[in-house]
Amino acid sequence: MNIKHGIFTVSLDFEAYWGVRDKLSIEEYKDNLKGTKEAIPKMLRIFSDNGIHATWATVGFLFFKNAGELKKNLANSFPEYTKKDLSSYKYIETLNDIDIDPIYHFAPELIELILECNNQEIGTHTFSHYYCLEEGQTTLNFYDDMCSVIKVAESYGLSIKSLVFPRNQWNSEYLSTIDKLGIHCYRGTESSWMYQPSGDNLSTFKKILKKAFRLMDTYINISGHNVYDFYACIKDRPFNFPSSRILRPYSKKLSILNRFKLNRIKKSMTHAAKNKKIFHLWWHPHNFGINISQNINFLYEIISHYNYLKENFGMKSLNMGELTELGNRR
Repeated sequence: MNIKHGIFTVSLDFEAYWGVRDKLSIEEYKDNLKGTKEAIPKMLRIFSDNGIHATWATVGFLFFKNAGELKKNLANSFPEYTKKDLSSYKYIETLNDIDIDPIYHFAPELIELILECNNQEIGTHTFSHYYCLEEGQTTLNFYDDMCSVIKVAESYGLSIKSLVFPRNQWNSEYLSTIDKLGIHCYRGTESSWMYQPSGDNLSTFKKILKKAFRLMDTYINISGHNVYDFYACIKDRPFNFPSSRILRPYSKKLSILNRFKLNRIKKSMTHAAKNKKIFHLWWHPHNFGINISQNINFLYEIISHYNYLKENFGMKSLNMGELTELGNRR
């Protein structure tokens, strides 16, 4: 097997309120969450029209229709995070079924919509938006959580092959667990110190420092192109297809810098295409829930550049599952 072209990989962390609820109230984030139902069909249209193969790393809770259905299918054991607010399981216990509004917590209709679109893969973002580097959770808790997401996916006729760790907290101790469960790839992080995963116990100073450098890296090349050799990605199992760049949402305050953000992404994509490497772009669908037209138009600019690279350098679009299949044929 010989890779003769660059590869454009897209993954989306589909998590709804489960991914932000320990930091934001529903009231603070409701516009983003409601807007997701408009933004996702628009993304799918762009993907379909341009042959973009994407992985939708979906929190298992989203497969259910309501809180009652979810509560009947919880994992056998729960993480006991030192910081209690992190636990989605604790959150469920504190609310009555009527308080868990389906519009913010569940999305079976959107999952079905994704499945109807060609070349889209449903991956996993764990069952409960599980944090793998936080104090108070165990390997058994993680195993039970993953077994639950596999079970609910099977009820949709799906076999989960790809994992994105919530908040990119990938834990090397858990890689053998996911491989045994039949999940054969995950999305790692960029190699730079500013992207290295950490738990919530990181000092405030270090959090601010890493956040500041990541923001600057959005507009100017500090960490490098972060493109990857396919064979290096499949050297160990499960395969690691790391992130190249997060697609940050539109910000009115920073809109003057949009050209720099776009050029940063396009230059790295071009570098990958010319050097037969993987460029892996990712974002959260709920980030597109406000300023939808601006975000969709920006995405279209990126996809247009992919089409240019496809025509001129033979770049291909493959989702994480397809990359894994390619690796299994080596």
